[in-house]
Amino acid sequence: MSLRVAVQMDPLESINIAGDSSFALMLAAQARGHELWQYDVSTLAYESDGSPRGRITAHVAPVTVQRVEGNHFTAGERRRADLAKDIDVVLMRQDPPFHLGYISAAFLLDRLKGTTLVVNDPREVVNAPEKMFVLDFAQYMPPTLVARHLDDLRDFQKKHGSVVVKPLHGNGGKAIFRIDKDGTNLSALSEVFDQTWPEPHMVQPFLPEVSEGDKRIVLVDGEFAGAINRFPGKGEFRSNLAQGGHAEAATLTEREEEICAAMGPELKRRGLVFVGIDVIGGKWLTEINVTSPTGIVAIDKFNGTDTAGLIWDAIERRHSEQ
Repeated sequence: MSLRVAVQMDPLESINIAGDSSFALMLAAQARGHELWQYDVSTLAYESDGSPRGRITAHVAPVTVQRVEGNHFTAGERRRADLAKDIDVVLMRQDPPFHLGYISAAFLLDRLKGTTLVVNDPREVVNAPEKMFVLDFAQYMPPTLVARHLDDLRDFQKKHGSVVVKPLHGNGGKAIFRIDKDGTNLSALSEVFDQTWPEPHMVQPFLPEVSEGDKRIVLVDGEFAGAINRFPGKGEFRSNLAQGGHAEAATLTEREEEICAAMGPELKRRGLVFVGIDVIGGKWLTEINVTSPTGIVAIDKFNGTDTAGLIWDAIERRHSEQ
């Protein structure tokens, strides 16, 4: 069955096709005979039409993709499309940050429920921000503080020594800071965070185990699909590939298998089809990425797998069951 697929994503001109997961998903969809359309989230619109759901539209362009650097896509003329009538599947793949604009777009896409399948489920994406959804599985996390008041931050730092401070809704390893055990600069960093973000901040002990890797594990419809172990680059403690880290092939530890088994059914129930979780040192769960997970290109490169194909198997199955 050919599906009409619209990808809500950043401009195709700007992506790095060597490692971009959205591009890999588009290639896999095209190989299966699905029609591909692309649109920018800024063109998403709602118009009342007398029905409870209203009319959800976007300015879409038909696209063809190919893995050719510098010539990786061609696009047709944009037109305004009714996402309930003209599209079968929407992939919500624009990059975070997870802010009111992101949340508003998700609420609009949620109005498509019952007509067009949106992946990941937009209502559940809103309900599961990376660094807050993970709190539901605190038994697998390192000690964690979510707070804004400097006294709370200081008390936690004194208890645990060297800590890592990060924005609650950050992404890609950006703005993650390490504070040494003497607490120097914690108050100054707190001031900067307070001025930049209105939400609380996340603080965790610095985990020396990061030298053993920060594993990205991908689950597809609640089932383990593959993993890579990411290591910090020279002079860095952050292992994100976007921050200069490098990856190696990986298998799961017994603890990681337990983590996947614990959260898999809940991910499936919520309609979170493509999820990436991060585990440090084989045992410390730090994030559950649901907004625009990455890593499948590297996973498939190392393991010889087809994670994009597994994701499309799940999407096609869910679409047929609607």
